[in-house]
Parts: sequence; C-alpha cells; structure tokens
Amino acid sequence: MKGNCAEMKRMIVLSTRESFRAHILISKAKAAGVDCIFVPFVISDMEEGWKDAQLVTVFMEDDTWPKETVLSFMADNLEKKGGKLIVIGEKEDIEYVSSHVSDDHIYKIMVKPIDNASFVKTVSEYFEENYIEATEDKKHLLVVDDDPQYLSLVRQWLKEDYKVSMVNSGLQAIKFLEKNKVDLVLLDYEMPVTSGAQVLGMLRNDGRTERIPVFFLTGKSDKDSVMDVMALKPEGYILKSIQRDELLERLKDFFVIHAGK
Repeated sequence: MKGNCAEMKRMIVLSTRESFRAHILISKAKAAGVDCIFVPFVISDMEEGWKDAQLVTVFMEDDTWPKETVLSFMADNLEKKGGKLIVIGEKEDIEYVSSHVSDDHIYKIMVKPIDNASFVKTVSEYFEENYIEATEDKKHLLVVDDDPQYLSLVRQWLKEDYKVSMVNSGLQAIKFLEKNKVDLVLLDYEMPVTSGAQVLGMLRNDGRTERIPVFFLTGKSDKDSVMDVMALKPEGYILKSIQRDELLERLKDFFVIHAGK
C-alpha cells in the first residue's frame, strides 16, 4: 500500500440510506482523520466503495434488514481482504448481522442508542491497534500479537525509528504479507487459532514470503522453551519482558548485520 497517513485510514459506513444519523457518524470519523464514505447495502455499490477500507461500520436503522445475499457478500469480502466490523443497531439487528459473519471479523458491537464520542473512540482505537504507519525511508516492521495492549506498547516504542504495521492474528499476518513488503516480522510465538509456529511454517512454504526474516516474541525464558522456539529456525527471538532501549538495540544490530542482504 502507498500513500500518506490519512490515506491509510479507510472506513466505510454500510446502511440502507445515508440518513442524518449516518451522516453524523461519517462526519465524526472524518474529523478524527479517517477517510470515510457512505455505501448502501447494494452489492454493486459495495464492490466499488469497499476498495481498501480496513474497517466497516454496519449501521442498522429503519427496521430494514439487508438481504442475506448482501451479508454473504460482506462476509466473503472480509475473508478475502481482512478488516473488521463495527455493528450498530438494536439487539435483534445485531443478532441478524452477527449470524452471517464470523466472530473473528467483529471488532465491536454497539447497541443503540450510542453517543458520538463512544463511536469515535472505538474507531480511533481500531486504527491505533491496526494502523499502517506510512513513513518513508524507514525499515518496515510487522508486529503480530493477539494482545492489543502489547501491540500498542511496541508501536509506541518503535514508531519513531521504524515504519510499523500491526495485526492481531496469524491469519491476518498471512493476508497482510501477501500484499505488503516488510523487512522484519515480530511474531508472537503463542497465539490462539493459528500459532506463531504455524504462521512461520506457512511463510516458509510460500515462495513469496519464504525469505522474510522473523523474530519470535515469547514470554518464556527457560532453556527448554527457548530451544523449542529456536528449533523452528527463526532469525531470532525476543522476550516480551525486554525493555525499550534493549529492543531498539537488538533491531539495530539485526539490520546492521543484514545490511545489503
């Protein structure tokens, strides 16, 4: 992906019509620095408007539910492109949408009535956790971890010296790396569903990603755990207890040693 920071934060609001309330949500998202547009529950419009949106807000109103074919299209798009949903509506509306979409793709459920501040906070938190930092002439790191607090901490540590992208699951990492070039992956060794070991195996078995360097992130420092991690032959491992200065030094050393490779 290319572009400046504003271009990298993209969201669409899906609803039956661009009502006053939907318009307010879009305006608030734009004021928070998100490129946001309205898209109706029409497959042809969704194909055109979705594009590179990383976040989708489904705003249910008017007691009109989208057709099941529309929700199936939405679910397929999420599987193919990644991204997450914010679902806003009454309890019955939310249950209807949620029944057609994997729980993995739902970022937040918001039951009406919601206030604008809560919505903006939710959108901002998503991009804080998943935002692709667009910076020129810096090494690009992908950090993969299912703990949003740890992701946020590491991003704060690294963002001044590196271009930092973040995802919170192994499958999101695979999808991201299929489309984006990175210089190093910091990969949580212990994740649910798809473990770090499985992700590394998939990367090494794909010609497009087999040469991407990987450092495992691990919370275990005992000898047996470290040997298990290194047996998978990553470029290295980093303990999650590491402090900021030591982490920066480790990364600096790695890129000096591997300069030109």
